[in-house]
Amino acid sequence: MSTSEAVLKKLPAFRRSTVEEPRERRRVNVWMLAGIAIALAATGAGIASTGITLAYFFQPTGACIVLGGTLGVAFITTPRAAMFHSARRVIDLFWTPCVSREKLIDEIMSYARVARIKGLLAIEPMLAQASNPFLKDALLLALDVSQRSELQVALENKLRLRERQGEADAKILEVAGGFAPTIGVLGTVVGLIDVLRQFSNPSSVAFGVGTAFVSTIYGLGLANLVLLPAAHRIRARVAEVFEVEELMMEGTLCLYDRISPSLIQQRLSCFLRETGAQERPLVKVLHSPAAR
Repeated sequence: MSTSEAVLKKLPAFRRSTVEEPRERRRVNVWMLAGIAIALAATGAGIASTGITLAYFFQPTGACIVLGGTLGVAFITTPRAAMFHSARRVIDLFWTPCVSREKLIDEIMSYARVARIKGLLAIEPMLAQASNPFLKDALLLALDVSQRSELQVALENKLRLRERQGEADAKILEVAGGFAPTIGVLGTVVGLIDVLRQFSNPSSVAFGVGTAFVSTIYGLGLANLVLLPAAHRIRARVAEVFEVEELMMEGTLCLYDRISPSLIQQRLSCFLRETGAQERPLVKVLHSPAAR
């Protein structure tokens, strides 16, 4: 049995254990849900400690001004398509993609071993079972281009474009988070104007002033508990995806350059976190039969 056929028989099992079904690739982001729960619980506990009931803060006027005003400003500053992309990105934050860098490296190494023995074109039948679409596209492109510089420029442009798209999606939320407190102040001013209409009734004035400042709380809460954290979370997710795709680009370039599997292993291991559970024994790889 040839080397490529042997690897092909092993790849289906590898794929089933990593990314066969969307349900296995993504799981609920419990860490983010825990953060939301902690923020809400801490805010509610702080309000309750003052002796004020939470019902006092449910003011439809302030909520309408702040939520509607912030949404309207977002529509003004953001094209429709970009708004949909940003909303989809926020929804994706509640799911954690299960991408194992170690398994990606193992997959790239299986391609490298075949390419070292039979040439780069020998991996083409294996690409139908590639676990990652970006890796599959990158390797198919490597089979078609004639110059390394062309391959590198194409992959780098794709990475930069995806990074800019993620930054644009985060910027939309950041801009909305900058306007929300100001719109909250606008709601407070509206409430104070209503208070001045009832200035002859001291009890109504005292209640109305407190109610008016609820709009400011809405604006600050929306900005600092929802919009700005979501923007930072999107940037963190984009940075994580960028590193994984950079790993796949580096592996593709190594395959194109016909670098030895042991050196590919060393270069790709730089993308792993330096923890005891993830350190890879390089000496074992250098002395393995497949690396020779």
